[in-house]
Amino acid sequence: MSTKAEVVRANRNALSALAVFLDRRTLVMLVLGFSSGLPFYLIFDTLSAWLRASGLSLEVIGFFGLVTMIYSFKFLWAPLIDRARVPVLTAWLGHRRSWMLVCQGGIVLGLWLIAGSDPAGSLTTVAVFALLVGFSSATQDIAVDAWRIEAVDVSRQGAMAAASQWGYRVGLLVAGAVPLLLADVYGWNLSYAVMAVLMIVGVVGVMAAPREKQHAIRAIHAEGIRPAPLQEFLEWGARLALLVLGALLLGCGLTANPTALVRALSAVGATGIRGTILAAWTSSAGVWVHLLAVVLGFGVIVVAALPFPGVRTRPGVYLYAALGDPLRDFFARYGSAAGLILALICVYRIPDFVLNIMNPFYLDLGFTLVQIAQVRQIFGLVMTMLGVFAGGFAVARYGLLPALLVGAFAGPLSNLAFGWLATRGNDLFGLFVAIGIDNIAGGFAGVCLIAYMSSLTSTGFTATQYALLSSLYAIPGKIIQSQSGRIVEGAASAADVGGVLSSLKGVFSALPPESFAGAFERSGVSPAALGIGYLVFFIYSALIGIFAVVLSIAVLRRQERGTGAS
Repeated sequence: MSTKAEVVRANRNALSALAVFLDRRTLVMLVLGFSSGLPFYLIFDTLSAWLRASGLSLEVIGFFGLVTMIYSFKFLWAPLIDRARVPVLTAWLGHRRSWMLVCQGGIVLGLWLIAGSDPAGSLTTVAVFALLVGFSSATQDIAVDAWRIEAVDVSRQGAMAAASQWGYRVGLLVAGAVPLLLADVYGWNLSYAVMAVLMIVGVVGVMAAPREKQHAIRAIHAEGIRPAPLQEFLEWGARLALLVLGALLLGCGLTANPTALVRALSAVGATGIRGTILAAWTSSAGVWVHLLAVVLGFGVIVVAALPFPGVRTRPGVYLYAALGDPLRDFFARYGSAAGLILALICVYRIPDFVLNIMNPFYLDLGFTLVQIAQVRQIFGLVMTMLGVFAGGFAVARYGLLPALLVGAFAGPLSNLAFGWLATRGNDLFGLFVAIGIDNIAGGFAGVCLIAYMSSLTSTGFTATQYALLSSLYAIPGKIIQSQSGRIVEGAASAADVGGVLSSLKGVFSALPPESFAGAFERSGVSPAALGIGYLVFFIYSALIGIFAVVLSIAVLRRQERGTGAS
């Protein structure tokens, strides 16, 4: 039985965990999160609406969507954010805040230039401006993440991650809705001008942020290398070309879209392999081609950064130190546990990534577009915010690794709620329940993972290491998510022809008539079989989460042994 002192202590600990959310740095992080979220839709979803309204084809619009690939390989220039000072601004604002302000200036400039353009008459110009916004926004993310990590200790990383996610999602909401409403009345140009002005919110956040501690820049030792300007110029050109090629392979593999690679090769005259690449990307073995592209992309990037054997050159030394030193530091600090930690990061959110067929699922259940929008976008956003808060509180109250373990369980188990929804059919209450459970669990797990990755970085390499980790965690999920539809339809076809799965048809015999009503027309199977296909898929999506649970337990036990030994 708890004593009165123990109850008071528990209450005090809970209040202390809640008080973290009212800290000045946490409130600033809310604003900076908004600044990070606002530009994304403005060069992707919202911009695509403007392009379509201007009469452009879906093929052209799809190419613009590739601009967002830049977020996937921001780790390539993250070392610059760790090492380079901004003239004048760094002395005034500090290292991280000076970079934030420069990036926000780039975003404002890009949005303002887009606002003054006409996509129908100057498409290439708009593409260049969108690229400026995307690059500035991705770089801002690097600087903001580094400031977030360095501004507080590990116990407060959960609250900072929660504030970042709150602000980011509000930024997405504003960027996805407000420009459309303004464009309907005043036109697209004014709506984008307003968005450019709205980025001042981020500037206010930078000015209100406490200055970080003195930033330490790790030295790069190039002593004894004789200057050779022409050779160094040519070598820099060759290495940067390889980095671009690696980034294209990596991005096209992650997005399952080879358009950027094909266009780049065509630009340098390599048009003969266009058909081969397109055929490979869309073949039945496409997922393996995508995986190979990602592996080759990383391989090319490694080759670009490696020094010449036995020869020291400035480009080789600088690139090897910029990209290699953060990795060597990570493996030196974590030793044999480094592989375990990276594996955990890779698999932690896979159960969420594979849920890329949810809108088709809701439509197959017979829900209307209005119902889906209201429940998923409005109610779902509120539930995600609640999950984000719960994750931040859990990290502050119970510790990082225990919260991470809870998130590892919650993520995949929440997917079973959609399996339950499949057995209920067109049930609006069931839709609220399933989406509510999934979004709370997803928000909780996401914050725990962000806080965990933040805790793994070290001073001097914060931006680079976090950019690498945040790029790494999405790779496996983005590759295997292309198989989600095949799993549903494969299981449905198997259930229709008999066998073990057909025994589940009775579960779907009493569904409302509108549930899976278009199964035969869309997938060539019976309604009950399609329901079984979805049920099998959601069970599969939960089972692959076992890897994250096992790895989370292993990491927690290793830390306990390390603590006990010390």
